Amino acid sequence: MYLIVGLGNPGEKYRNNRHNVGFMAIDELIAKISNHFSTSGLEFQKKLQSEILITGDMILAKPLTYMNSSGTAVSKIVNQYKVDLANLWVIHDDLDMRLGEYKVQKGKGPKIHNGILSIEEKLGDKHFWRVRIGVDNRQEGFRIPGEKYVLQNFTEEERNIIDETIKSVVEVLINERI
Repeated sequence: MYLIVGLGNPGEKYRNNRHNVGFMAIDELIAKISNHFSTSGLEFQKKLQSEILITGDMILAKPLTYMNSSGTAVSKIVNQYKVDLANLWVIHDDLDMRLGEYKVQKGKGPKIHNGILSIEEKLGDKHFWRVRIGVDNRQEGFRIPGEKYVLQNFTEEERNIIDETIKSVVEVLINERI
């Protein structure tokens, strides 16, 4: 069983934030696979503190614990469904990468990402897949601190770029990885 987790913050206030590209990717993945599986979409599971969709051999999840506590929900899902960490994929924003770039790596991530740190801490392991989506579009000399920048919404132009990037990421996940 594969567990694909998109990181973000719950609520309308954060919906279009840079920090929510993981949630955006899960939404796109559901839209893409809905042709192959009958699905009614994500369902809230209080015990797992997440919105979950189980389809075929995949569990798709959006933790609702807020980014910095993502590990609490992810560890509950991993334990509930006995997911092998080799089959855990976490999709998240990355300020170490330019807007529109992405990388898929196992056991490697950005220097600092509190959502990933929380997951590593709760699982006691860092050997899971990370799908890193670049969100940095700050100008040289006008560097908003990262913790504030990721909570800002994408501009319309940036959203067009990130939407295309997410479509590419979803294709990679479907065709090459899972």
